[in-house]
This record gives sequence, C-alpha cells and structure tokens, in this order.
Amino acid sequence: MRIKHMMILSALCLSMMATSCSSHSTETAPETTKKEVAIQLYSVRDLVKDGSNLDQILKDLADMGYTSVEAANYNDGKFYGKTPQEFKQMVEKSGMTVLSSHTTHGLSDEELASGDFTEALKWWDQCIAAHKEAGMEYIVTPYLSVPKTLKDLQTYCDYYNEVGKRCQAAGLKYGYHNHAHEFQKVEDKELMLDYMLQHTNPEYVFFQMDVYWVVRGQNSPVDYFNKYPGRFTMLHIKDHREIGQSGMVGYDAIFKNTDTAGVRHIVAEIEKYSCPVEESVKQSLDYLLDAPFVKASYSK
Repeated sequence: MRIKHMMILSALCLSMMATSCSSHSTETAPETTKKEVAIQLYSVRDLVKDGSNLDQILKDLADMGYTSVEAANYNDGKFYGKTPQEFKQMVEKSGMTVLSSHTTHGLSDEELASGDFTEALKWWDQCIAAHKEAGMEYIVTPYLSVPKTLKDLQTYCDYYNEVGKRCQAAGLKYGYHNHAHEFQKVEDKELMLDYMLQHTNPEYVFFQMDVYWVVRGQNSPVDYFNKYPGRFTMLHIKDHREIGQSGMVGYDAIFKNTDTAGVRHIVAEIEKYSCPVEESVKQSLDYLLDAPFVKASYSK
C-alpha cells in the first residue's frame, strides 16, 4: 500500500508539473507571427554542455522561432569548442544569425593600481578578431564586481572606452550588461551604474539592459531610458523563470519606451525553469511573439 501511495503521489506531482508547463500555448507560432528575437545560449546551458549536440539545439531553437543567438562560451579563441568559422556556419545552417557574445577580461590589482591595461588589451585584440570571424555584431561584457573605489571604477570606464574603440575599428560594437549589484553606491557616493553611464563614451560603449535585474535592483527600466536616452542598444528580456509569468516586470511599459532607450535588439534569457528547458525557452518566446506591444523588429 505504501508503494502504491507513493506512485499516486508521484503521478500527481508530474501532472501538476505538466499543468504548469502547459499554462501557455505550446503550439508552433503561426506563420504570420514573425519577430526578431535573439536567445542568449546560456538559457540552454544544461543542453549544450560540451557542444557536441550544438547543431541540433540550434535547429530546435530556430524551429521555435528564434532568429539569432548570443553566445556565452567564448574561450581560447573558440565558441562552445568550435572555431569562429565553425560556430558561424552552424548557426547560419540552423536558419538563425550570429548576433552577439558575452565575454570579458578583468583587470589585475596591478593594472588597476597603475591604470595601465596594455597587456589586457592584447587579449582583447585576439578576442575581437575571433568575434569578427564568427560574424558577431556585438561583444558584451557580462559582469563587473562593485569596485572598492571610484578611482578603480574610473579605470574600468577608461578601459571599456578603449575596448569599445578597438571594437569600432574592427566593425563591431561593444557594450556592458548589468545585474542588480550595479545599483549599489561606490564609496557611499556614486551609484555604480549611473557612474558607468556617465563616464563611458556613448560612441564606444552601449549598455545592454537586463530589465529583470534592474527591477530586482529596485529601479525602473523606463526611468533609466528617460535619464539616459539612446544608451540601451540591446535589452535582455528576462523574468524570474519563464518570461511573462511572474508579473514582476512591466514589459508593456518597457516595450512602449524602446525608441527612447535606443533599442535595436531584444535578447531572451531564461536562467531558471519551472518546466523542462526546451519547453521553458519556447514558452518564453511564445510570450514575446504573442505580446502586441513587442514589435516585429527593432533593427529596421
């Protein structure tokens, strides 16, 4: 009886999970619903792993309706273990395009102290060349810890300006992606994100706003759009789990103000799941495809 009771409980749990996963339409998007939506491949990290099945994963994402990819696995000149050219070919074979990549190279304590980041820029020269070969349009630094001093933060701003200048010379654009910790004050004086927005050159550095982390940082994405118009070339569209399910993020207001923000691309990122990964990323895309306030394209 105990075993039978456990089996019934297990079946009930599975049924509840299935209900949660199917709370949004899982039907293939109608042919008329075409929108440019990129996916940050970190969303499918549990599926990609060593990259041996990358071909199939890319095809599945393209079949769902995603149109481009943002990489998150650049290392030693390769993307998911593939050469830049191999990665580009695999993405394009799937029917998607290569859009951007998250990668960075932090400064050492010595470089911060001296303000001399010449050696670090040598790494960036190789990185930029690899990204150009892979067909990237954008390179994005995904994270910077809160610096101890404003002097260190200014050094990073100078550093990012120089990286952006080198990207521009190679025909790419360079940006910074926020989390919630950038809304802390450095030396109890300046909000980290505001300082970065004010001390990086818009000609060389754009910002990829992660709207979820702005909200988690107890701030308004739209307020930042209005305060720093034109600085947010890309948006990371994210939620607590599947996009649109938590009610935490005011997507309608965000998308109504994309012109002010300067948005050219939207990138879906799903970090946590309430159902299997494949279903989670599809539900998230379907929400954006169905949402009347999301335009077909932001790049035209």
